[in-house]
Amino acid sequence: MVGNSRRARLIPGGGHGRGLWKASQAPGERFAVAALDRLRLVESRTHVRNTGQSPARSPPSAYARHVLRITDARTGRPVDAVPARRGLTRVEAHVRGYDLSALRVLLVADLLVRALEIGGTPVWALLTADREQAELHAGAAALGIRPFEDRRDVGPGWGESQVVHVVEEGGAAPDGVRVAVAPVETPDLPEGADPAVVRLALLVPPRSSPTRLDEATLGEAHETLARWRRAVAAWARHPSRPVPEKVRGRLRTAWEDDLDVPEVLRVLRWVEESDLPEGARFETYAHADRLLGLELTRDLGSPA
Repeated sequence: MVGNSRRARLIPGGGHGRGLWKASQAPGERFAVAALDRLRLVESRTHVRNTGQSPARSPPSAYARHVLRITDARTGRPVDAVPARRGLTRVEAHVRGYDLSALRVLLVADLLVRALEIGGTPVWALLTADREQAELHAGAAALGIRPFEDRRDVGPGWGESQVVHVVEEGGAAPDGVRVAVAPVETPDLPEGADPAVVRLALLVPPRSSPTRLDEATLGEAHETLARWRRAVAAWARHPSRPVPEKVRGRLRTAWEDDLDVPEVLRVLRWVEESDLPEGARFETYAHADRLLGLELTRDLGSPA
């Protein structure tokens, strides 16, 4: 992380960042190509292969038979995030400007996009911000958040069947389903904080709970991320095994039940300490990382 002003900001390029949209493409073309490419990737890749091993074969995915439900902040009641099967869903993040609370809103929106795509739903991701769009895009890229189109650069819509707005608590109140995100109560990050560690630290508490990114919180997240990456690299050296159906079901239930990411993390902690075969633990972590975006398989092939 580089401090380019008195306020420390996350910037891409530290190994966890993602590329931005190509400037040569029109907004609509960028959206259509990106949504279709990600959908094809989800449908064609069901796991990450273990180093030197044949891929584990699992039964056909059951995700298409389940529906992601999310709590609508307007009513406090759960609603279907996708009312029409495979209908286009627009996920729109609303923030005022660049700060850690805004990045948390974008992270929750990113998780929602990932969960919908895992289920086979095409998604259009938009960002509505009053200011500091460039800083928001750079900070989001550093955190591994998918690129979001700027709302000001696109037309009225593409006939989407559902719109889900992700907003800061007490912030924007657009019409339609709203997912509220509590603030980050830390004004700045420590200089040199690892964006991947920041991402994990933001995933630990429920999105409805305010959080702080102090040194103790980031230290715990750093230890967990380093331990998990080492474990995944070690498990990858063993014969691959399918994700156990019981574990797959717990993960599916967690992220389809109001995007309960803390429960996903609890499942991974249980798997880490379980007596499941190493290959099954590897596949479980790789499978869950499609939602978490923590690059848990990053150290595959590194020296033991």
